[in-house]
Amino acid sequence: MTIMNLRKLIFEGEGVKLDFKKKITSCEKIARTMVSFTNNRGGLLLIGVADDGTITGVKNDDEERYMITKAAHFFARPALDPIFEEVYVDDKMVLVVEIQQSNMKPHYALADDGKWWVYVRVKDKSVLASKVVVDVLKRSSGTEGVLIAYSDYERTLLTYLENNPQINIKECCKVLKLSRPKAQKLLVNLILSGIVKIHTSEKEEYYTSA
Repeated sequence: MTIMNLRKLIFEGEGVKLDFKKKITSCEKIARTMVSFTNNRGGLLLIGVADDGTITGVKNDDEERYMITKAAHFFARPALDPIFEEVYVDDKMVLVVEIQQSNMKPHYALADDGKWWVYVRVKDKSVLASKVVVDVLKRSSGTEGVLIAYSDYERTLLTYLENNPQINIKECCKVLKLSRPKAQKLLVNLILSGIVKIHTSEKEEYYTSA
């Protein structure tokens, strides 16, 4: 990566595929970020860059690489394979870490509570994935296709979305008179077939017509 490309990335700011870190302080936290990248479309970590885009530089390259590698191998499941690159700007070294999109989704990160959770990238945050998102990730990485048999449930949901801008899982259960697991399964099939679109944020998750 050239200095010009690095400066351009920093100018654009953190987002779905980019995260800044002055230094790595926690394997749990950085594993969460890396897992959220690989569960989406991949991303870059810029180590030695403050949240406001100031290039602070990496003080100890070996320590940063060790923390990232440890997080990738022991705090992510399946393990990740980060790609490292060093870029020097005004005698300061920025460690660029590429996390590629996975074909073995979903990946899990080990949390402080000792449990493994799935995370996805939403804007510039790593967000805990819902059951619907996890199922979509599982199914999308497999080879099986999705066969939609339109029942009254599918027709009712699509009619509802024709007349309303969106629906959440609670409303879906109420409209279709289905249990939460059955409503989730129906939504996963419609999402994978490209008929329904999922929208995730830190606070809510809802669905619209694709």
